[in-house]
Amino acid sequence: MSHKRIPKRKAAMAVGGVVALGAAAILLPNANASQDGASDGVAAAPKTLKAGDASDLATRLAGTLGDAYAGAWYDGEDKQLVVNVVRGENTMALKVRSAGAEVRWVDNSMTELEAGAGTLKSEAAIPGTSWAVDPRTNKILVTADSTVTGDKWDQLESTVENLGSGMATLKKSAGTFRTFASGGDAIFAGGARCSLGFNVTAGDGSPAFLTAGHCAAAGDQWSDQQGGEPIATVDQALFPGAGDFALLTYDDPATEAPSEVNVGGQTVPVVQAAEATVGQQVFRMGSTTGLADGQVLGLNATVNYPEGTVTGLIQTDVCAEPGDSGGSLFTQDGLAIGLTSGGSGDCTVGGETFFQPVTTALEAVGATLGDGGAGAGGQAGGQEQGAGQDAGDGEAGADDQAGAGDQADGQGVGTGQDGAGGQDGTGTGSGRHSGQDSGLSRTH
Repeated sequence: MSHKRIPKRKAAMAVGGVVALGAAAILLPNANASQDGASDGVAAAPKTLKAGDASDLATRLAGTLGDAYAGAWYDGEDKQLVVNVVRGENTMALKVRSAGAEVRWVDNSMTELEAGAGTLKSEAAIPGTSWAVDPRTNKILVTADSTVTGDKWDQLESTVENLGSGMATLKKSAGTFRTFASGGDAIFAGGARCSLGFNVTAGDGSPAFLTAGHCAAAGDQWSDQQGGEPIATVDQALFPGAGDFALLTYDDPATEAPSEVNVGGQTVPVVQAAEATVGQQVFRMGSTTGLADGQVLGLNATVNYPEGTVTGLIQTDVCAEPGDSGGSLFTQDGLAIGLTSGGSGDCTVGGETFFQPVTTALEAVGATLGDGGAGAGGQAGGQEQGAGQDAGDGEAGADDQAGAGDQADGQGVGTGQDGAGGQDGTGTGSGRHSGQDSGLSRTH
C-alpha cells in the first residue's frame, strides 16, 4: 500500500488499527405501515433507497409535512424510508407515499416530543443522563448511566413519569458516560492524545482536519508523534454546549490531506458529508477498537457529561472505548456522518456512543469536505497503516493527563487519567487487535 508524503511527515493521520468485525449481525427493524395501527387500507409501493438518499428525502418531507411530521427512519432490510405521520393527517400521508416513503401512523407529534425533551433539560439535566427522540417507538429514549442512583434516579424517574404515558422510555446503562479519551497512537498535545476525524479544507483554502472539541482543552498545538514537533494548530473548538468539535489547521500549507478513510488494506473515499438517519448502518474507526459498525438510534441527542451538557449529537449502538474519541463515523459508500464524542460501555458488552454530526461542525467552522476538501485518514508519523502493527510509542500515553476528563480503564492500553481527547486512527491501535482482517461490511 503506497502513500503520498510531504517532507518529514505524512500528509494526514491514519484512522486506526484494524480489527475484524466480530459483532453479531445488526438487523434493522422491519418497519411497515401495519405497525401500531399504521395500516390504512391504501396500497403503496415505497421506493428502494440508499441510506443517503433516504436521509435527503426525510429532510425534504420534514419541511413539507410541518406539524404532521413525527420523525423518520431508514429500514435497512427493505431499503425504504419510513415516515411517522400524526394520526388523522391523511392528506400529508398521501404526500409521503407520493414521495416514495412508507407511512406509519403515530400519536406523539414532533412538537410534543421536543417539548418533553425540553422538560428533561430543565428538570433532569443530571450528569450521567442522555435523551433523544426515537422515531421507531415514537417516544423519547432516556438513558441513565451507573452513576445515576438514589435521589438522582428518583428525580429522573419522576420527571419521565410526569411527561405522561407513552411519551418516554427510561433505561439504565451499565457503564458511565464519558468522553472517550486516552490510549494509543494518535495526535498529541499537552500529554493528551486524540483521534483525527476527517480532513477538510478550511474557509481560507488551507488544509485542516476535524476532531472532537474536548480535545482542544489539552493544548493549541498538536503533533503526530508524542513529544514531536507540532503539525497542526487549533483554529476553532466547541465543548461543552451545542456540540463537540474542533477545527485544526495544518501548519504546513502544502500538506496533502486526502478525502478518505483508511481502514487498513483498503481505503474508503469520502465523497461528502451527510445527515444521519435513524436505522442507518454506520462504521466507526478508532485506534483502540479499530473498525466497528452498528446503527443510528436517535438524532439531536442531549448528553450530560461530567464536564457539561452537550446537545445536538447522534446516538448509536456502535461500540467504542477510551481512545476512540474524535474518530470518524461514516457509511460504506463514503458519506462522512460524525465525530466520536463519548458514551458508555465498551466493545465487549456494548453500550451507547454519541457522535458530533459532521454537517453541523462543517457549517459552524466554515470548512468543506469531499472532493474539494479532505476526508478521513491519510497517514501520519512516518508509520505505514496495516493490520498487524502494534502501537509502539503510542502506548506510552495511557497514564497521560488530558485535562478534561475522568478516570477510566483504557481497555488494553492501560489505566490512566482520561481527558481532553481520545485516539486517532494512526494506523496501529493498541496492538491487541493486530493481525485481524478489516472487511468493511455488515457484521456476521
